[in-house]
Amino acid sequence: MTDNNAANNQNDVDASTSTSPAVLVLEDGRVFRGRSYGATGTALGEAVFATGMTGYQETITDPSYARQLVVQTAPHIGNTGVNREDAESRKIWVAGYIVRDAARRPSNWRSERSLDDELVEQGIVGIQGVDTRAITRHLRENKTMRAGIFSGDAAKAPESELLATVQSSAPMEGARLAEEVSIDEAYVVEPKDHGWEGEARFSIAAIDLGIKAMTPVRFAERGVRVHVLPATATLEDVKAVNPDGFFMSNGPGDPATADAQVSLLRSVLDEKLPYFGICFGNQILGRALGFGTYKLKYGHRGINQPVMDRRTGKVEITSQNHGFAVDAPMEGATTAPEERYGRVEVSHVSLNDNVVEGLSCLDIPAFSVQYHPEAAAGPHDAAYLFDRFIELMDSTKNMDSKNSAKNEDNK
Repeated sequence: MTDNNAANNQNDVDASTSTSPAVLVLEDGRVFRGRSYGATGTALGEAVFATGMTGYQETITDPSYARQLVVQTAPHIGNTGVNREDAESRKIWVAGYIVRDAARRPSNWRSERSLDDELVEQGIVGIQGVDTRAITRHLRENKTMRAGIFSGDAAKAPESELLATVQSSAPMEGARLAEEVSIDEAYVVEPKDHGWEGEARFSIAAIDLGIKAMTPVRFAERGVRVHVLPATATLEDVKAVNPDGFFMSNGPGDPATADAQVSLLRSVLDEKLPYFGICFGNQILGRALGFGTYKLKYGHRGINQPVMDRRTGKVEITSQNHGFAVDAPMEGATTAPEERYGRVEVSHVSLNDNVVEGLSCLDIPAFSVQYHPEAAAGPHDAAYLFDRFIELMDSTKNMDSKNSAKNEDNK
């Protein structure tokens, strides 16, 4: 089925924009025709939609979007251009980009170049002039699915050939991507470089599974030195930096493939080192505790996702980007399947579909959330979670000091 909607929706687009044909082909045979945006060629990946009204640069540079074709539900994209400061990582990670009305030209005092130019520079194939509302509704009613963007000469091939190309591409289930997007060498983010005066309060080891740049900054602003380690880091690597806490970041791919990271986290939990995880880090905690994970129908992506803290009843508007979730019981505290870790409860839940959005361990110092409290480009409702982790490290350190003193007295 083909939607020839480019002319209907884009009559007001300036003639200077691309007139090169492009086509979006979904795995189930749905086809949307528009015009080329960004680089010309072929892009294959999982089609997903992001609901943020702003923050498109943060979206496309989020490593969690690796191997995904992102549909922006906001109709106007590119209005404020791009700049070096707002990128969330070293490059654009989306496999392809799908927008309705691409900006004719950027207009913002912080803009350094157009989004179109940045996509071309980094070789990201996109499509504009398609009905992103129709695409989003189709994905909501069916599910996220494999897709392909074809532009230039590639768009001239018969639809049957393009569909065959899409259907032969790799699915997201079973994809192991964290190691692909992670750093190769460790680095340190110092508090003094982000406005903190005085000595660092704590030091943490943070595993980069696709970490966003603002995450270590949020820690550093609070006086925490962050040792960012590769996804392949071992327990020995963690111990080598003598951390007060352990953190696992967001990241792409299927958490069922993260056996090495699950094993590492279990070793850390056995050491009673305080743990905080976000997004992929939440799924890894779930697996470490013995729970399963599963793929959501169409996932949660955008900066307007409502989540309730079940302890307080407070509702937070959160930034999210995940297609998998933890399968944990909702009926209050329960003993983890890995019984040595004691009791655990679902601390946060999505108000849209009742998906687990956070886990809290009651007998060991560990908690996690499925959303992004670093929240670039917003909102900031969940920023308190960084403070909660600092409090957890502080209380654990004080408890260790008391136990050490007690042991000395008993000698």
